[in-house]
Amino acid sequence: MSTPIPFLKGHGTENDFVIVPDPENALDLSPAAVAALCDRRAGIGGDGVLHVVRSAAHPEARAMAAEAEWFMDYRNGDGSVAEMCGNGVRVFARYLQHAGHVGQGDLAIATRAGVKTVHIAKDGDITVGMGRARLPEGEVTVSVGEHSWPARNVNMGNPHAVAFVDDLAQAGTLYSPPPVSPASAYPDGVNVEFVVDRGPRHVAMRVHERGSGETRSCGTGACAVAVAAARRDGADPAATGTPVTYTVDLPGGRLTITERPDGEIEMTGPAVIVAEGEIDGDWLESALR
Repeated sequence: MSTPIPFLKGHGTENDFVIVPDPENALDLSPAAVAALCDRRAGIGGDGVLHVVRSAAHPEARAMAAEAEWFMDYRNGDGSVAEMCGNGVRVFARYLQHAGHVGQGDLAIATRAGVKTVHIAKDGDITVGMGRARLPEGEVTVSVGEHSWPARNVNMGNPHAVAFVDDLAQAGTLYSPPPVSPASAYPDGVNVEFVVDRGPRHVAMRVHERGSGETRSCGTGACAVAVAAARRDGADPAATGTPVTYTVDLPGGRLTITERPDGEIEMTGPAVIVAEGEIDGDWLESALR
């Protein structure tokens, strides 16, 4: 562990990540190691870790290697494993471009939620094909203090509960997970979004991300919010044959979400690499004691 470990730091609409390139999957990134790296006071700081591995070298991604050379082994800030991270995919793609593995244009990235198609545009924005939303049946309620709201259950490869509120301040501090009932709707926990309207097909949101707390942005959450808003507004592209696009404002920036008639959802937004360096192996070893 005393050998220095290369890392980069990046963010997508201020949803920030520690990027650990490890093409051959040689590093044992334990939950404790991930949590230490993401610690904002004693570590590098981040909402999660993007572990960059060749698909062929990772047991969870080998079956996708023919479609996507690279696997995004994403971990939440507390060290837990996550199926998908929309902002993370954009930053992951930006890292691959930064490292010279890919150029502008189209590429595919393997995730635990399947292979995602990505387009790196000349203007710098990155579009990710986020797949189709699933809308599980059943009523869900989100609570903060004495207030409760009905929520839309949306699955984007990871679970979301979307609640429309009058004021984003009603979400409270979001230090801890807002209670969601019935708990059986989300056996592995849930990302909770609070949403207000800003104008026609324009909303703003705050989010508590499962395993990370409140974050400045959540890509899958923005997709879930756009789908929930579209259904609330009576817009279903599969029924109308017309794509629907929502602008979603987050504390860290703005994302554009489009749902196509075939159900595919596209997310467009920025991704930035801000620093790179080395993790001191001795520090990491001591942090795990």
